[in-house]
Amino acid sequence: MGGLGALGVSTTAYGFSAPVLRLRAAQYNISPPQWPAGLKLRIAAIADLHACDPWMSLDHIQAIVERTNALKPDIVVMLGDYVAGHRKVTRLIPDAEWAAVLAGLKAPLGVHAVLGNHDWWEDKTVQREGRGLTVARRALEGAGIPVYENDASRLTKAGRPFWLAGLGDQLAYLPARRFRPVKRIGVDDLAATLSKVTDDAPVVLLAHEPDVAMRVPRRVALQLSGHTHGGQVRLFGWSPVVPSRYGNRLAYGHTRTNCDVVVSGGLGCSIMPFRLGVPPEIVLVTLGGSAPAVA
Repeated sequence: MGGLGALGVSTTAYGFSAPVLRLRAAQYNISPPQWPAGLKLRIAAIADLHACDPWMSLDHIQAIVERTNALKPDIVVMLGDYVAGHRKVTRLIPDAEWAAVLAGLKAPLGVHAVLGNHDWWEDKTVQREGRGLTVARRALEGAGIPVYENDASRLTKAGRPFWLAGLGDQLAYLPARRFRPVKRIGVDDLAATLSKVTDDAPVVLLAHEPDVAMRVPRRVALQLSGHTHGGQVRLFGWSPVVPSRYGNRLAYGHTRTNCDVVVSGGLGCSIMPFRLGVPPEIVLVTLGGSAPAVA
């Protein structure tokens, strides 16, 4: 009994300390069939910061920025949910403060972002009016980081082109009234996003929630997503609770639908500041590398 009690206490302590003390780089080497041979691209992805004290302080975000830069990616992408997702905090960090730290991210092909559901949900003015730019978006753009909402940009590496596309959030608006049976409404438009791709160069799609993967056409080489936090608790490769209609299929890691999909375990926490079996991570995807792997 004493041993079981000690195990429970130590596991709980580990789970609550993981968001603050642990940080790893999850590395994937992927060669999608749509990706041209000989074009090697290193993508660093940051997801689900949920900036707040004490769980995701400015100092911790700075450490994430430095670790990401040390990976020497060709491009950095940010997958949404910069705003805190729970109230068990000592301080909600203002958007301008976390955005100023993220401005320190560096890569030859730039830093690019999409928004997540909490970036929309926590903006009470936008939720009330049903329109407008979120404070999070204004903060990122003010820091010099472009935010994609159903947009696409054509980039090149070593003279070879590819497209970076960013989908609007799929859960942007909460129901208008607490007890009104209205589904959450997104601002995503996959068809409009991909219509901005005007040639046959390969496409990398950023989408905060992974569920859209089931509708993404083969035209896309890679989808990068966050949102799930890997379930935040993951045991033996299985997450008991996953905010995805497809459950563990899109909970975490590398899978394939019509395209290759990588779902980040993210960095911060939602609902509870607790992680077990899925430590906070920066994702580094190397396209045009070897066979799929994670380390």
